[in-house]
Amino acid sequence: MKKHSKRFMALKEKVDSNKEYSLDEAVLLLKETGNTKFDSGVELHIRTGINVKQSDQHVRGTVSLPHGTGKKQRIAAITSNIEKAKKAGAELAGAEDLIKEIQAGKIDFDVLVAEPVFMPKLAPVAKILGPRGLMPSPKNGTVTVDIQKAITELAKGKITFKNDNTGNIHLIVGKVSFDENQLKENIKTAYSSVKATHPATIKGSFIQNTVLATSMGPGIKVAL
Repeated sequence: MKKHSKRFMALKEKVDSNKEYSLDEAVLLLKETGNTKFDSGVELHIRTGINVKQSDQHVRGTVSLPHGTGKKQRIAAITSNIEKAKKAGAELAGAEDLIKEIQAGKIDFDVLVAEPVFMPKLAPVAKILGPRGLMPSPKNGTVTVDIQKAITELAKGKITFKNDNTGNIHLIVGKVSFDENQLKENIKTAYSSVKATHPATIKGSFIQNTVLATSMGPGIKVAL
């Protein structure tokens, strides 16, 4: 059984685990429980009622947070327009040369975008990128002919989300240093984007539980 620190246990006492807080209350608690030496991330965890064994119930989508995540994403691009990609904000850009680096295990980026023409050439590295959640996909806008636009949106705060193998969805929606209104706007936007991906074939309620937490803080149930 995992043991929590004295700090965590002290913070946990501030949160009523049986209560579903309003967003205003939850954000105030996030500020109070995010008192780390670093600027803690704010996480949104959503438990869904999907059946992960049914492929048509899997959830995947993107959301552009109004105030970003507070973390700069290292963007890499597989493209023939290297200069344009870097100008748009990509830290790495290349074609077959970048694919060879990935094949050699050099992955120094958080998100990868690619032009459709290069997708067949990414097949040999799919087993490397896939488990890390880095394989470009048309569904989340990381496979596109308009590489510049995709990079610009990602640099401004566009993030992707998908369910894990238990049907839960986890998103970073900001930093504790954000002001209360910025956090609330980001949280509402992220929640609405997840809600909009409601699978047509699901039986029962889609979103069953929503929890907010800081990177090293206790979970706070919230009504959204």
